[in-house]
Amino acid sequence: MKLDKFDIKILQILQQDGRMTKSNLAQAINLSVSPCWERVKRLEQAGVIEGYGARINPDAVIKLNTVVRSKLTLGQHDVESFQRFERAMQACDDVKECWATGGGIDYIVRLGVTDIDYYQRLIDRWLTDDLGIKQYYTYIVTKQVKRPALTLPLEAPDTAANG
Repeated sequence: MKLDKFDIKILQILQQDGRMTKSNLAQAINLSVSPCWERVKRLEQAGVIEGYGARINPDAVIKLNTVVRSKLTLGQHDVESFQRFERAMQACDDVKECWATGGGIDYIVRLGVTDIDYYQRLIDRWLTDDLGIKQYYTYIVTKQVKRPALTLPLEAPDTAANG
């Protein structure tokens, strides 16, 4: 799907305020309401806009006292071992994010747990469940210095190159 400058502007605005009214969105991109809303529906139907949601402060809802990052290396480097480990990470609610990496460490995992004791019991369970973990390194997060942006950097197409 080719996006023009109006589509890009719609996406930029909706990333910041998904609850913006149709008329305010149309006004912000300098189109009338009907063509603007048709563009939004087209972006939704094409899967460019996957959905809308609220940004929720996890600390206000779930009291996770400890954030831990772990670097894990598996003992075997075959498809079955990777799949078994990844299925376990997908199934574990304590795992908030998991990245497969190259360069000596196989996975980096971000966990949200109630305390260090709980984290250690979780790791012990992973080791006894035979997920293939050969080594793991634990890093306790002491404070968050920067929260990641939840928006994609979008730019309008270069009109000079197209015209």
